[in-house]
Amino acid sequence: MGLGAPIALLALLALVACGGVESRRSLADALAASAGLHKETVPTDLFLITVYARLGQPGQPLTVYFEGDGLAWISRTRPAPDPTPTDPIGLRLAAQDPAPNVVYVARPCQYTPPDADPACRVAYWTKRRFAPEVVASMNQVVDAMRRRAGSPSVRLVGYSGGGGIAVLVAARRDDVGDIRTIAGNLDTDAFVAYHEVSRMTGSLNPVSVAARLAMVPQLHLVGGADEIVPLQLAEGYRRASAASRCVRFVEIPDATHDSHWPRAWRRWRDAPMPVC
Repeated sequence: MGLGAPIALLALLALVACGGVESRRSLADALAASAGLHKETVPTDLFLITVYARLGQPGQPLTVYFEGDGLAWISRTRPAPDPTPTDPIGLRLAAQDPAPNVVYVARPCQYTPPDADPACRVAYWTKRRFAPEVVASMNQVVDAMRRRAGSPSVRLVGYSGGGGIAVLVAARRDDVGDIRTIAGNLDTDAFVAYHEVSRMTGSLNPVSVAARLAMVPQLHLVGGADEIVPLQLAEGYRRASAASRCVRFVEIPDATHDSHWPRAWRRWRDAPMPVC
């Protein structure tokens, strides 16, 4: 990638800060193109899901990145009309991954024009963001991309709410090599209690499957300066995992919820996973 590409991406990010949905889509397209990730939509039973993928080596594991919640709310009481992220951190992490088979999976209704997907309703990026049908759709995308890649196993990575999705999807599969989350929301009941907001009615709680996944190697990176999903919110998941040696939490001291993660990921992306 030449020097002009990062400068162009910075310019796009500046435009996104004061622009609308189209500028957010353009930013994602540029980020993905810089890493050789190709855009497509994957139909599932309910949603049309946007993915960016690079499938280059059949027979090798598939690494799947799940995006965070995106622009779910404009204020504490006003949901956004479109959840497409202003800064797709999950995509930034996927774009720097040199693995031969990488796919980035947007959450339902992110990057997909509303008129193209009649299933898109505000509830699916607010209270029902972890609904069973959402998890099922995410799992169907993993199935489709794994078949395309010819991969024997999958590695699941999730940023923020995408961390919760990674855990919930893993609980439905028997081919998961490991799970890695970055600033992951792993206990939604603790999350809403901490922020004193309404419960996510109709959603699954990732902590409910922690015991089932206790023997799957996991690495959870938590920001030491994260005020959205602080370290204390990981305790419920840690306890539910029964202090398994397979489950490791690492605090990144200076990381907030949405800063420092690409740099930290370069260090931790290929770190040895816990031995189970």
